[in-house]
Amino acid sequence: MLKKNSAGFYLGLAIIAGVVLALQILHTRFLSISSYYSLAFFAISMAMLGLTTGAIFVYFKKDWLDRFRLDHLLSSLSNLVSLAILLSLSLYLTSLVFVESGNPLMTFLVWGKLVVTLAIPYFIAGVLISLALTKPRLPIGYVYGSDLIGAAIGCFLVLGLLAVMDGVSAVLALAALSSLAGVLFRNGLAEDAIPSHDDLIPSTQKRLPSGSPLTFFALAALCVANALIFPNGARIFVEKGRIAHPAFQEAIFWNSFSRVDMTPPFYDHVRLHGIGSNVTRADLPKAVMRDLKMDADAATILLEYKVGETDISFLEHDVVNVAYSAAPDGKAAIIGVGGGRDILSALHFGHEEVIGVEINPIFVENLEGRSREFNQVADVPGVQLVVDEARAWFASTDERFASIQMSLIDTWAATGVGAFSLTENGLYTIEGWTKFLSRLEEGGVFSVSRWFSPKNIGEAGRTVSLAKATLYELGASNPDDHIMLVSAARLATIIVGRDPLTPAQIAAIENLSVREGFDILYTPKRQPDNEILNMIRGAGSVEELNSLAKYSSLNFAPPTDSAPFFFNQLQASSLLNPGELKRQLASGGGVVPGNITATLVLIFIICLSTIAVVATAIIPSRAKIRNVSRTLSTLGTSYFLCIGLGFMFVEIALMQRLSIFLGHPVYGLAVALAGIILATGIGSLISERFQLNSGWRLMAWSLGTAVYVAATPIWLPAVVSVLDTSSIVVRCAASLVIIMPAGILLGYGFPTGMRLVNEIDATPTPWFWAVNGAAGVLASGVAVFVGTTFSINTNFVIAALCYAAIAPLAIGLNKFRPERVGEISGSAQAT
Repeated sequence: MLKKNSAGFYLGLAIIAGVVLALQILHTRFLSISSYYSLAFFAISMAMLGLTTGAIFVYFKKDWLDRFRLDHLLSSLSNLVSLAILLSLSLYLTSLVFVESGNPLMTFLVWGKLVVTLAIPYFIAGVLISLALTKPRLPIGYVYGSDLIGAAIGCFLVLGLLAVMDGVSAVLALAALSSLAGVLFRNGLAEDAIPSHDDLIPSTQKRLPSGSPLTFFALAALCVANALIFPNGARIFVEKGRIAHPAFQEAIFWNSFSRVDMTPPFYDHVRLHGIGSNVTRADLPKAVMRDLKMDADAATILLEYKVGETDISFLEHDVVNVAYSAAPDGKAAIIGVGGGRDILSALHFGHEEVIGVEINPIFVENLEGRSREFNQVADVPGVQLVVDEARAWFASTDERFASIQMSLIDTWAATGVGAFSLTENGLYTIEGWTKFLSRLEEGGVFSVSRWFSPKNIGEAGRTVSLAKATLYELGASNPDDHIMLVSAARLATIIVGRDPLTPAQIAAIENLSVREGFDILYTPKRQPDNEILNMIRGAGSVEELNSLAKYSSLNFAPPTDSAPFFFNQLQASSLLNPGELKRQLASGGGVVPGNITATLVLIFIICLSTIAVVATAIIPSRAKIRNVSRTLSTLGTSYFLCIGLGFMFVEIALMQRLSIFLGHPVYGLAVALAGIILATGIGSLISERFQLNSGWRLMAWSLGTAVYVAATPIWLPAVVSVLDTSSIVVRCAASLVIIMPAGILLGYGFPTGMRLVNEIDATPTPWFWAVNGAAGVLASGVAVFVGTTFSINTNFVIAALCYAAIAPLAIGLNKFRPERVGEISGSAQAT
């Protein structure tokens, strides 16, 4: 009996598309643990590399693939995707990911292996998806719609998986879903939808081993079993280039924000971030503690604390708490709860009501649940723990505070690699600090602690610049009267008043500093001794603060939401000055050595990705362009290069900007990918019905897209500002709406270009496809570099220029079409 419908095919395609997108996001989480979150773009690059190479493979092996019955071929490929995911996972879990500065060859080999490891499943999925989109005799709208809906769902599926299981088990779940797609593809196509080729009809085409329900159930059982025995099953144990010892991991918790490891309890002198010269660590009491480590590196302390029993007076010796001497009572707020020690500090200094705002639910659940007996801070009357993104919470609340504390809200990934894409980016911008200062009561203070080195004022100096710029925006006539900066050892704390600091507040901070041996670096009473701080003090406006970059090898300009990379202080000009790079590395302080390492790694990975895409896509496709006319070759190559670059610059810019709006880069990545995929798919479908078949239409689309993209940085801040107080669900929905117009316009680019060149000559299609893919792979890294070095808005501008450049190229291709050539020739003869 012949099959009448193709529901299995549509559902199988949706599942595979979802698996591909979910796998990309999981790879960003894996890279955050074994390497750094700033390399999220690398996962996107590898996905594009694999998918592009897979599509080109389909084109070159068309005759061979046509020998197989399509539904069985898709089913077999689904099983191969499952196998590739398992193989890729096995290779990744047993690989060291590191950078050896003195041995570039080993670094090349390590990252080259990573390229292959990550790209394998995407290549096979690229073959499958290309066949599914081009071969069946089905309405293209339904086929493409299944692909888009599945991909969009996959972006959010991973968030749900990480809410209930660890990352490795989530990957196993994706492998199981791929095998389920194989079951659905098997006989999932109606008989009349299966193409026949030459003398081969579907009934005589070769049949392949196809998906089995047993495979799906086996993989699903493996996923569930691994999740249940976690962390004793398969897990990531290579972290930041070293092997993690299970003895130091009493418990491991996963979610979409991070992986958090909790160590067994240990007894030692209490750890304080910055003790003054009048106290030594040996003077501090001993206590039972645990470490909580985020993504294998960023640590916060969980102190054993019993209400009414534990003496916490030692917290007076920590410079992070110096601001409490200026605001010893009233309501306090803590940004970043972590292990709860900042809340204990606020309680000790006299605040009876303390609200802790924490974006990562793992920490709140830990204090309110599994570690509640160990640390009883959640049982203290007046303590309230809130799970929310700090900016959104402060924007939506009407409460006012005597003190708001934000101490060391970063990760070692931020300090170590320049924070290309991290949660805390939005907490260190003028827009963010405006919200915090606006929630202070009269006489209230906002304190921020950052790492500090006497040899390199670095982050501490930039906090002063940021504080001044924020106060200027809020209308302060003399911001220096509102600011003090106090340091101890490797830490500096800035105290910022919404109002000018009173003589009593200044005296209280000075007296505590003398008692503890803290150093006062910046005060309303005198000029600072440090040259950089003195330069910042002399800036009389936001514009002058922005110009500080001209006078230093480091960037002390105040970050904004359009350039939110507070931790990335390395100037682009310094990269061209080996002497300056050597001096900064030798300074041994601040974030700059990490910035240098991160930037060099970024450049290295861009080069490596370029080599990979040239080897796997460009060179194999080069033969298809050799016998094509120079005009078509030049115009077509330039066209697909521009849309590849432009598309990726827009995508990276939206991900970076939406990460600030949504409060976390995983949300920015998931929502941006889902929105762009859905919107560009809609644009592609619309392009079939409303084709750009004339010069003026092509120009209108190209220039219209360029204008819209260029204008995005102008209107987007106003929109997100209005919605800052909304829930995360509303902000995610708003982000999708924001993406939609740009995505629809961008979706016209590729199918329009293919239609134009195919009407001229279909021979070079693989070459143009390869150029487009190569441009996307290259641009993903370059866009990250441009955004962090200059600004996110710069990416929008570059993308706009790419789309503007398409206008003459598209018009040239349109004139070169055979019917247009005939029309022009006929007109010439008539005259």
